[in-house]
Amino acid sequence: MSRGPRKTLDEKIVAKEELIGALTSRIESEKQELAEMYREKRNIQLESIDNLLEEWALSPQEAEEALRRYVDQREEAV
Repeated sequence: MSRGPRKTLDEKIVAKEELIGALTSRIESEKQELAEMYREKRNIQLESIDNLLEEWALSPQEAEEALRRYVDQREEAV
């Protein structure tokens, strides 16, 4: 039983190019969505840090100094 006329090689090429174009668009869209998720995650983390600073009544400068001291002490221990 025949399935209909066979596609020519040119028709197959055009179909494959269209498929690749659609997939490329999809990949770009997914990349943008992933980048937005990373931005959202970073904002949530920064908000959490900001809440801790507020809770502990630390200025950003005080927190930076404390972190620098902590990192220096860790490096000295190694």
